[in-house]
Amino acid sequence: MKKCSIIIRTKNEERWITSCLTAVFGQSYNNFEVIVVDNCSSDQTLEKVKKFPVTKVVHIEKYLPGASLNKGIEASTGEYIVCLSGHCIPVNDSWLENLVKAIEEDELYAGCYGRQEPMAFSAPGDKRDLMLVFGLDRKVQKKDSFFHNANSIIKKDLWLKSKFDPEITNIEDRIWGQEMINLGYKLVYEPSASVYHYHGIHQNGNIERLNNVVKIIENMQSAGASPGTLDPEKLNIISIIPIRGKDEMIGNVSQMSFTIKAAQESKFINSVYVITDNEDTASLANQLGAKVPYIRSKNFSHDYVGIEAVLRDAIERIEKSGDYPDLVVILEETFPFREKGFIEGVIKSIIIEGHDTVIAAKSESGSLWQEVNNTEFSRLDSGEIPRKFKEKSFIGLKGLCCVTHPECVRNESIILNKVGLFKIDNPLSQVEVRSEESRELANKILQSVKTFDWLK
Repeated sequence: MKKCSIIIRTKNEERWITSCLTAVFGQSYNNFEVIVVDNCSSDQTLEKVKKFPVTKVVHIEKYLPGASLNKGIEASTGEYIVCLSGHCIPVNDSWLENLVKAIEEDELYAGCYGRQEPMAFSAPGDKRDLMLVFGLDRKVQKKDSFFHNANSIIKKDLWLKSKFDPEITNIEDRIWGQEMINLGYKLVYEPSASVYHYHGIHQNGNIERLNNVVKIIENMQSAGASPGTLDPEKLNIISIIPIRGKDEMIGNVSQMSFTIKAAQESKFINSVYVITDNEDTASLANQLGAKVPYIRSKNFSHDYVGIEAVLRDAIERIEKSGDYPDLVVILEETFPFREKGFIEGVIKSIIIEGHDTVIAAKSESGSLWQEVNNTEFSRLDSGEIPRKFKEKSFIGLKGLCCVTHPECVRNESIILNKVGLFKIDNPLSQVEVRSEESRELANKILQSVKTFDWLK
């Protein structure tokens, strides 16, 4: 079993690197080392890399594809070189084994590149290109120099004879492939060595036309060739519950206990953090099994300070403590009656749809108005028309559940980018407790809790 050196190029890949490395270190072929070549990542990519037994991290300041690969290979000790992009995720545990088997079939095979499947939420143009270029039929190329280093394996001794062009800005892989063919070697495409790849090889075109092409190709492919998604059980997902002041009670039950329990019962959430400015609340949260890493500064408790600033401070402190999440679930204790499985649904939504943020929302079929001043209101919906012809309107319930990426929290851009809505139909889940009247209603619900299995 020859040793493989897996060279992974990264630049701000914190969304993908955990899934990438988890899949790499779960391979059946286990004689390998991992070398990360990082181009000045400014996010938490490298902190997440530290969570894995990576052999070495090579730092580069100027990115050129061939030069970066050459630097990584120079630091390697394997007989085979595997090139993998930081946002590519091996589909299964036989990915590396299949690459090695393919290149060892013929001594004239200089390199092998594997299949690239789109993510479920990849853009239509990227889906189309990946599915057309990386098909299901194996190919041996004697004249065709197409090669792709997002997912490939080459022989190191041939690289020593002909390294990747260090000055070219792109297609360093195809130039190298042509050099190998000129020397009398062959290239092989192995579809069984597959990875999920967010980006395509082209990123333009008519969206409607591309959507149609994607649907046709997907229908033609086998059931086992569906677009990929990340596995939430292999991600580090945390929950943050911000609470200002002393925790209130619903009847004789702590209000925040409902939210802490909901987060703890989610099979995808690894850690539950309560961020509060109150010592008593912090003490109770600890008793309930949540983490309270610090007491929040009173400067964040003023009415004019938005929750985004509180969350930004929290994620920065949490990451400094060594916990680097892949997703952040934001819950507020004002919603005590979340339906079981609801949080998992929102988490799956952001993973499947590829949004920056997904927030819970309820549909509204009535009239929508915006207050202009104390006596005037402006209508937002289309007016009095039959409901079946009316536009769909939703009211966001961010406090009920908001799932986002840590960089969005750091940049205070939770609802500024690509936002998705997760529709919640259960009326009890929508009950928010902020006033004495709503607290009395919640107490009545609590007294009848035995009638609701999802609250047990």
